[in-house]
Amino acid sequence: MQTKIWMLIIVGIIGVAFFSVTTFLASGGETPAHFTNDAFAETVVSTISLAQTTSSLPVRLRIPVISVDAVILPVGITSEGAMEAPKDPTETAWFALGPRPGEEGSAVIAGHFGWKDGEVAVFDKLFEVRKGDVLFVEDEGGVVYTFVVRELRSYEKDANASGIFSTEAGKTQLVLITCEGDWNKNEQSYTKRLVVFADLK
Repeated sequence: MQTKIWMLIIVGIIGVAFFSVTTFLASGGETPAHFTNDAFAETVVSTISLAQTTSSLPVRLRIPVISVDAVILPVGITSEGAMEAPKDPTETAWFALGPRPGEEGSAVIAGHFGWKDGEVAVFDKLFEVRKGDVLFVEDEGGVVYTFVVRELRSYEKDANASGIFSTEAGKTQLVLITCEGDWNKNEQSYTKRLVVFADLK
């Protein structure tokens, strides 16, 4: 039942394209720290409450291989259809309209890439993660979920990313998203998106 509800939420998202996760110029310029998503123009919000479970909210993400130990903030979408993002570049954003990490389905966490004024963003080294590496998500109840990296994919900024929000029935995965590629000054965005897929151990 829960899987069907999540699928309704996904179907309710019009024209799923990709997060335009904009962040900091390596030169330390005043690049806006936000990410937008043209995909989230419409969501079936009425189904969300039906899909919630009694599991605790995720609060911390640890990726030992790249020394990440970061706060997880639950986010939704703005009135303009953009996925909300943490203001602090050292924190991560979990898409709270989807499954929680550890639940059946595809839990999505996004983070900034790059650095500004000497402060390194949380996913600046995400590209160094490899298949077989382990990730840990801790919830507010102290339960720790272990995920094993399955694969890394690189997408063009405007690529269709509908597959990120869904998975095979009965499967539990964690998806991490950040930027990569070249900085386009005119568009104030990086040219590509890096996506890490990890399975619950």
